[in-house]
Amino acid sequence: MSPRVGLTTEAVVDLALALIDESGPEALSLAKIAERAGVAAPSLYKHVKNLADLRRLIDLKVVREMADILRAAATGREGGDAVAALADAYRHYLQAHPHRSHALVTAPDETDTELSRATHAVAEVVFAVLRPFGFDHAQAVHGTRCLRAAVQGFAGLEASGGFGRPEDVDKSFEVLKTMLVQGLTIYARKADR
Repeated sequence: MSPRVGLTTEAVVDLALALIDESGPEALSLAKIAERAGVAAPSLYKHVKNLADLRRLIDLKVVREMADILRAAATGREGGDAVAALADAYRHYLQAHPHRSHALVTAPDETDTELSRATHAVAEVVFAVLRPFGFDHAQAVHGTRCLRAAVQGFAGLEASGGFGRPEDVDKSFEVLKTMLVQGLTIYARKADR
């Protein structure tokens, strides 16, 4: 096995993500990544410390991708339109990469400042979208959690074949977005009292 010229940490992470996209996160191993890279497994240690470090780098990349995708979706939109755009972007990402959802479900260890900053960047995009509703910080956190739970839950059920009824799943997602916007609007009104 001849070493692959130009192998970088980013390339190792990309190979790992490709494996996860194909076979799920449980398929991830350094041996499989080394095989895909065309190198001996010990060569990977120039780029990652161990499997846990690789998983952390994968999480970091996925979270950063999500922040960029949500930011792009929200740009130029406000209120309910921005909430719907965020929901669509989040769902589309998970439709394209259903096995990456594991990177989006666990709060990072606060001592990992790089991953914490990336995770907070995602939340800040959602906070900015919720700002026109007039929420204070705590209310924005609650709204963000609910939005995330609803969309990630929907996308997870969709990816696992959890919607067996014949009614159009896209229509169901439109209903979910309407309910989210209406719920946030009602929550904002109640918060004013």
